Amino acid sequence: MSHPQRLGSPGGESVGTIAESPHVHETLAAYAARYGLRQSAARPPLRKYIQSVWARRNFIWAFASAKNISMYTDSRLGQVWQLLTPILNVSVYYLIFGVLLNTKRGVPDFIPFLVTGVFMFGFTQRSITSGSKSVGDNLSLIRALHFPRATLPLAIATVELQQLLLSLIVLLGIVFAFGEPISVQMVMFVPVLVLQLLFNVGISMVMARLGAFNRDISQLLPFIMRTWLYLSGVIFSLPDLLTRSHALKTHPWIGEVLKANPAYVYVELSRHQLLGEYRHFVHTKLSESTGQLWLYAGIWSAVAIIGGFLFFFSAEERYGRG
Repeated sequence: MSHPQRLGSPGGESVGTIAESPHVHETLAAYAARYGLRQSAARPPLRKYIQSVWARRNFIWAFASAKNISMYTDSRLGQVWQLLTPILNVSVYYLIFGVLLNTKRGVPDFIPFLVTGVFMFGFTQRSITSGSKSVGDNLSLIRALHFPRATLPLAIATVELQQLLLSLIVLLGIVFAFGEPISVQMVMFVPVLVLQLLFNVGISMVMARLGAFNRDISQLLPFIMRTWLYLSGVIFSLPDLLTRSHALKTHPWIGEVLKANPAYVYVELSRHQLLGEYRHFVHTKLSESTGQLWLYAGIWSAVAIIGGFLFFFSAEERYGRG
């Protein structure tokens, strides 16, 4: 070989020259742009992303159903635990707060009141806790398949919705067992449930992104959720407390903050639709109406679902890396 750019034949004859490519110093980004290449996990436009999520609605429901069934496969009672768990929680809260601490004083039909609070707060609590693990617990799926990552927290919220729908059998059974008649007002429980579901999905997406990059979030959440439960009127009537507490009368802004708490809003709205005697007690004796609750419920749902979805979407290409 007589020249570094000239090839020689076995007989020493030159057979050609290697021409330097005009793009040899081209960056990878420019090379990809020239040939129309793009990152496989790149974040698509928002509208296309939403369409992609909607196209996988059947997958979301199937994934949620399979996960729901598999949760109790190792226990002897299986799916019965979906009903036993909230009932046992209600029993513990009733013993401690209803009997020992007597928070039931003045509240009509305290057991249906307590059951409604525990069941509806648990719906939000489980959605947030499970949502924080939805990305981290499915890294193998994320790295193996290309799909919109938002389907994972959506599937988790669907799991919790399926469990709640089964628990509502127990809830309504207890409500009717304590003499609550069937009324048209109960139909309004459906939009309350829809608004709470939207809120849960949005917050679940926020926690999914936070939990994807910081797994310690899931360790901190139980303490946050327990504190949130005690501030949300689950085991006591907040309107009744506001009329009796001297501290809350002295500082009325605290009461307004507590009444704007989203967990309290959805729990209290559910009670107003399902429990006629409690609704009458709040309206007549405490002069509280549901208008403000509906306003807060709509605002929280809209802010959570829109803000949560955009927050999760903005980190779409980062999930499953590193």
